[in-house]
Amino acid sequence: MLNYTGHYLIDIGIAAITAFAGKRNPKELTSRDLDAIADYMIENYIVDPLKSFLTVVFPNSGFTNPAFEKHPEKRKAYAEKVLRAYRPGTPVLDIPCIFTRKPAVGLSLDTRDKLDLGRAFRQHVPLTTGEGIVNFHPYGNAGLPVSGEALLAIHAFPLGCAKVGGRLLAVHADNPQFTYRFAKRFLHQNRRTIHAVQSIGGKKIPEPKYRATTLLIQTLLEIEEELQWEEELIPSSITAYHLSNSGQGVKLDIYQLPLEITDFLIAVRTPEYREGWDAICRRGWEITRPKRRKDGTQEQREPTYNAFYEDLFHLPDGAASFIRTYFLRIPKQTKRKGDPRSTYSLKQEANLVSWKLTDLFLRRVVKMEKARIEYMRNLGDTLADYIVNDNDRRFFHVFLTARSYGDLRTALIKASHNRIKRRQMPLITFDQFIAIFEEGEEIPRSDWRLARDLVLIRMIERLYAQGWLQEHVEELPEPEVETSGEK
Repeated sequence: MLNYTGHYLIDIGIAAITAFAGKRNPKELTSRDLDAIADYMIENYIVDPLKSFLTVVFPNSGFTNPAFEKHPEKRKAYAEKVLRAYRPGTPVLDIPCIFTRKPAVGLSLDTRDKLDLGRAFRQHVPLTTGEGIVNFHPYGNAGLPVSGEALLAIHAFPLGCAKVGGRLLAVHADNPQFTYRFAKRFLHQNRRTIHAVQSIGGKKIPEPKYRATTLLIQTLLEIEEELQWEEELIPSSITAYHLSNSGQGVKLDIYQLPLEITDFLIAVRTPEYREGWDAICRRGWEITRPKRRKDGTQEQREPTYNAFYEDLFHLPDGAASFIRTYFLRIPKQTKRKGDPRSTYSLKQEANLVSWKLTDLFLRRVVKMEKARIEYMRNLGDTLADYIVNDNDRRFFHVFLTARSYGDLRTALIKASHNRIKRRQMPLITFDQFIAIFEEGEEIPRSDWRLARDLVLIRMIERLYAQGWLQEHVEELPEPEVETSGEK
């Protein structure tokens, strides 16, 4: 009866309708299923807490128009007209719906019963233009032709979203299974919350404690875990819309997770990587301090964000900074209150440095050549063995803190020269050096700092495994702290 269209407003609404009916495929929906969710919406959209909240999505509609406050019968009549427009017998126009290509409804959608040929405006379709605005419409015909099925899906859309920061968080994926899973989770949470608020006579829907991006990743990880157990999991790119259609100010933030990132998130949840991944995730949560109550006791405030989760949205472009912060544990200073990254320490958290996780990240997210990754791994092993055998703390210090490519290159050359004088193999071959650090003779690669950090990750992991790092931890320098303009 219904099918996904590729547009997030419609697809999330259809997914919510499907989940409400207890089904998994919208093609299985029947007219009874549509009637059931229409009944629920008519009952709840015209009373609090949804009546108040819908101003964020459908301002000036029959659900929210203050003029209807003393005329509940008009509000219900509007709900019946809009939400049951999919039924046979509803007047239709000779133009198709822009979403479904089915005939657009021909009934009036105006809250004042003004004839508008059935076209939909901002009070019916979020983030579109208002009535009478002809810009961007063919032949100057304002509004959008919309079918009854599309109208129902659009109005079911808020039920498949989460309320965060006074706005809706809507999640849409290339793989409809993810769109459905997000909508299903949010729908069930919304219904529980609505029932709880109504039972105490409340007027507002409480919000999740997490910020939008943290909630998105947290929910995605839970969904991926579900799907791993239930069926074959196919990665999908994901786009989230954090929106408000309020008359007091339209807002829209768009967050994207490319296929490479979701693929990586699936892989790190497998047993081979899970322990190291979970440890890094735990250290990503906001650092909170107890809040003093009026009676003198203290209340521990729960964290509202996970910096590690939020930095996933800066990938793959921000891969170098991401690797340095989370896989090498170099602290980063920001102005954001409670930011855990400012407390990271290579000295104290060397046990979290994992080449296995880094290697997976390089292959799945950065798409680095396999040969170059192997060169870095081998060089890290060689340098770690050299430092342990020769106890060359000076070399380790220079390699860890080098600010210029010249300092790094000189340190490697000197150490290799000393080995050659002792009739030992050099630390690095010419082919290795070129593959890892240089474009040509004395021309450094643009990512030589990233290459140094990757070699360091393998080196530190091996030094920690051999106990050398623990023995010299007090002598080790802390690398230069990164700064960020984040707030």
